[in-house]
Amino acid sequence: MANVGFAVPDDTVLIADGGLATELEARGADLSDPLWSARLLLDAPDDIAAVHAAFFAAGAQIATTASYQASFDGFATRGIDRRGAVALLRRSVELARPASHAADGRPRWVAASIGPYGAARADGSEYLGRYGLSVAKLTAWHQPRLEVLAGTDADVLACETVPDIDEAEALVGLVRQAQVPAWLSYTIDGTRTRAGQPLTDAFAVAAGVPQIVAVGVNCCAPADVLPAIEIAREVTAKPVIVYPNTGEGWDGHRWVGPKTFSAALATQWVAAGARIIGGCCRVGPAEIATAASAVRRTCTEREKPAGNSR
Repeated sequence: MANVGFAVPDDTVLIADGGLATELEARGADLSDPLWSARLLLDAPDDIAAVHAAFFAAGAQIATTASYQASFDGFATRGIDRRGAVALLRRSVELARPASHAADGRPRWVAASIGPYGAARADGSEYLGRYGLSVAKLTAWHQPRLEVLAGTDADVLACETVPDIDEAEALVGLVRQAQVPAWLSYTIDGTRTRAGQPLTDAFAVAAGVPQIVAVGVNCCAPADVLPAIEIAREVTAKPVIVYPNTGEGWDGHRWVGPKTFSAALATQWVAAGARIIGGCCRVGPAEIATAASAVRRTCTEREKPAGNSR
């Protein structure tokens, strides 16, 4: 990996990107496909690169690759052999890397996305977990893809939208074995994983693993973030990453309800101790820009000497 020492600097808040697929769809991409955004690795790679650039331009410092729903099984259904699948996984990182070179010299990073097993099934089961597979079988399924992405020049692995502890144990074991930095992020409902396990138990999976450089939650309601931050900090003492959805709900056909993701909430998450802030479904560059501005303003105010009113 490009930076095997990736870590969140002390007293710093990093801004991650938003929903890659959201912005691809906003630009006209048709993602009604079992491979979802991973299909564009094959059909429209320039579109992916453009979205990475848009999020960086909006103030993001971390780009998450289009490998979330990429898998050897999924590519095989399109007649893509193992060598071709490896090339596409590597391409996901290559598409993000050029945009990470900031003209102003500020550091930027590329996180290689490792989505859950359920994402590759394309049936919504990543929001349920409990696939009926043992930790050993989940480990065997994830290992080939994780090894490929760990061998790229990504800075960190993003083990994200994890719905239950079994899958987390599989991923954490592989990360420890590969000796590469990664974050572990659960998709949650309230203070439990989507599979119903307490977050105290879920975060404990990563507590003693130095390769896990941050823990947190994503693809959840913004209202669930604050309690998760508190639990993550208590259980692991690791930097906390949060990147929820906008707050809208999916009724099976369309997004409904109000958007509750906001810059004000982002500053609350920072005050509660989150160290990486971003967005997931329906969070585009505009939302990241406003959140980034608010977070940086908050951090600047916090760093001012006492009595300085300027």
